[in-house]
Amino acid sequence: MATYAIGDVQGCHRELLALLDLVNFDPRRDRLWFVGDLVNRGPDSLSTLRWVRSLGDVATTVLGNHDLHLLACAAGVRQPRAPADDTLAPVLAAPDRDRLLDWLAQRPLLHHDAEAGYTLLHAGLPPQWDLDLARECADEAEGLLRGAERASLLRHMQGDRPRRWTHRLAGWERARFILNCLTRMRYCDADGCLALNETGTPGTQPPALLPWFQAPQRRSRGLRIVFGHWSTLGLNGRDYREWGVYPLDDGCVWGGSLTALRLEDRRRFQVPSQTRAALSPGGSVPAR
Repeated sequence: MATYAIGDVQGCHRELLALLDLVNFDPRRDRLWFVGDLVNRGPDSLSTLRWVRSLGDVATTVLGNHDLHLLACAAGVRQPRAPADDTLAPVLAAPDRDRLLDWLAQRPLLHHDAEAGYTLLHAGLPPQWDLDLARECADEAEGLLRGAERASLLRHMQGDRPRRWTHRLAGWERARFILNCLTRMRYCDADGCLALNETGTPGTQPPALLPWFQAPQRRSRGLRIVFGHWSTLGLNGRDYREWGVYPLDDGCVWGGSLTALRLEDRRRFQVPSQTRAALSPGGSVPAR
């Protein structure tokens, strides 16, 4: 039995099937972890959702920012962007959309497997959170997303503030901060203030900012964290294991690769992209 953690699929269904062929995936013995962002920007979000849902307990999927964006569009609290930015229309028009969206809304924001010794999330953790607090905060937001307040949560999640964690945070500000950390975070300063608009490779950011996993006094050190969201991390070819993190978004939707990490021996497997979403002016990877 092997567990394969897989980077941001973003509707790249052909590449996902090719990657699983490469590792000889067998659902009778193997398990899959998805770092979130199953959907959007790629060509076949609908097939991706249907296929991952069909795996049942074989697949563990955490939510990413594009997954939340899909749920917000479906709830009518956010408008889909132009087709060059959003490729969600087939999901929203599908006859089984309600089953797919209800399934998606039931996915966790964080998954920790003590036996395997890994923690799965989409984006990052603020330095003030240890595992217990991270799980508590994820549970809070998941409860809202799975209940009668789903639409209200999705309506209030937009925005970059508050920027720093405090136990005094309450209401929608608290929920927004939790979602921003778990699904959007890349950089913060030494005090844990989020810088959500910074998206580049480490070394390109303003001097006061650090990748979230390099923040001093980070209370989640000691965990082995598997995450996605940050495709430009792969541009410098650095190994981040010294920080206890395993980034897996290698920009498949932008013409990079789709990556799997076999947790048992930390071996990586990759297949090249067959897709290339439109790049922003100047050829750089756009913020997402």
